[in-house]
Amino acid sequence: DVHRADKLSADLVKEYDLLILGTSTWGDGELQDDWYDGIKVLKSADLSFKSIALFGCGDSESYCDTFCDGMGILYEDLKDSGCSFIGNKVGTDGYSFSSSIAVVNGTFVGLQQTNDAFSADRWCVFMKRTICFVISSQMNQRT
Repeated sequence: DVHRADKLSADLVKEYDLLILGTSTWGDGELQDDWYDGIKVLKSADLSFKSIALFGCGDSESYCDTFCDGMGILYEDLKDSGCSFIGNKVGTDGYSFSSSIAVVNGTFVGLQQTNDAFSADRWCVFMKRTICFVISSQMNQRT
């Protein structure tokens, strides 16, 4: 299911064990305005048994000093919520940027999308990792 960030509610968040959250970066490295209320909902929700995968859209040429910072803001806002991040630890190889708060301990906290030839391949790898995690989790719950 696809839901808009500005339409998130506590009841909607409760329905899902896996949340795939995405955003672009606006202005000088700011979170997209649509997330203003959505992040408040997520921060007040019980995320302790949720898995979260992040993705961000960015322009590393025009905004090399704030590349995918919106995704980094989502991570920073949710990292102490008790959730488990999946699909993270994405390598920075192949990207040209000078700074990004979406990079923690040398890797991106989620998938970063740009307008380059590698985006489709990166998306496929990200989704495979996310789906494999979900399938593995479900199998472990059954045993």
